[in-house]
Amino acid sequence: MMMAQRSGENEEIFKKLDGKFVAEFKYDGERLQIHKDGENVLIFSRRLEEISEQYPDVCDMVKTQICANKAIIEGEVVAYNVETGELRPFQELMQRRRKYGIKEAMEAVPINLFLFDLLYLENEDFTTQSYPLRRKTLEDIVDETEQLKLATQKEISTAEELEDFFDLAVEKGCEGIMAKSIQEGSIYQAGARGWLWIKFKRDYKSEIADTLDLVVIGAYVGYGARTGFYGSLLMACYDPFENQFKSVCRMGSGFTDEHLETLQKSLDQYRVSKKPPRVFIKNSTVPDIWIKPTIVLEVQAAELTLSPVHTCALDKIRKGSGLAMRFPRFTGRIRDDKTAEQATSQQEIIDLFEGQLKKIE
Repeated sequence: MMMAQRSGENEEIFKKLDGKFVAEFKYDGERLQIHKDGENVLIFSRRLEEISEQYPDVCDMVKTQICANKAIIEGEVVAYNVETGELRPFQELMQRRRKYGIKEAMEAVPINLFLFDLLYLENEDFTTQSYPLRRKTLEDIVDETEQLKLATQKEISTAEELEDFFDLAVEKGCEGIMAKSIQEGSIYQAGARGWLWIKFKRDYKSEIADTLDLVVIGAYVGYGARTGFYGSLLMACYDPFENQFKSVCRMGSGFTDEHLETLQKSLDQYRVSKKPPRVFIKNSTVPDIWIKPTIVLEVQAAELTLSPVHTCALDKIRKGSGLAMRFPRFTGRIRDDKTAEQATSQQEIIDLFEGQLKKIE
């Protein structure tokens, strides 16, 4: 497989790629090289080990959704939460790496497949073609569904666009982004590590050692096993200086069936028909149901990251970005002992983020 160089600097990326590139989500999953020959599908890992038996659902999707008789394509398989649509960390996907109990693992760890490159189609070698042509041809042969999609990407022209796209990628559960050359010589360099692809995983994130107490300000309708319940909740911190509740994450993990039933009854008492006046969010996070800021929940998360979506600390760290919790999870504790105004403050979250960055440096 072609490999990427690493960089944490905007200036280096623009210089190495002559300012002509696309940024693509770098998903937190397992990279696959998929060979399709009629009804026969073989899947290979990064080390070129055949792992087809571990991903029978990927084989089935490729058979029906890749509109070609013969093709070699590459993509990233990622664990996800069916009820909330959230992408899950790599560690959860690794439950699929087994020789036995494959069916049980498929049910326990559903996956999304994000395709990003085309190496061979019918009788033509595409590795010598430029990346834009490979991507365009890949788009032509893929029948996208909720489970099989093309990797999200965007052509970048400014450092600000790159920063915003990076923040969006992390917000969506990705590790960072890949910057890929779109110049004429942007071939697929099999087995090589060059500057045509650049991995961008700068440490604009920090691990959270402690839990946070956040306020429920909205809810999203559940699907699948959560039909009839709330699928996920919009959570906020409190800013006492502006007397506002500011969004910091959408949380759909950590809930048992009992939690869902109990919380639904409690939250329904505070349902309102429109956004509460003290709630400050962006349009991209508008919930299905508004909840008056009253109930406080204890939340654990993997890390804090810059976010173009949430309003906690908006413009405080970087213009246009707020702070968000990555992989938030309900601990099971409802903080009945706290009012909404006693929840974790915006400043506490800023301090956590900046303190962890100092440790990294």
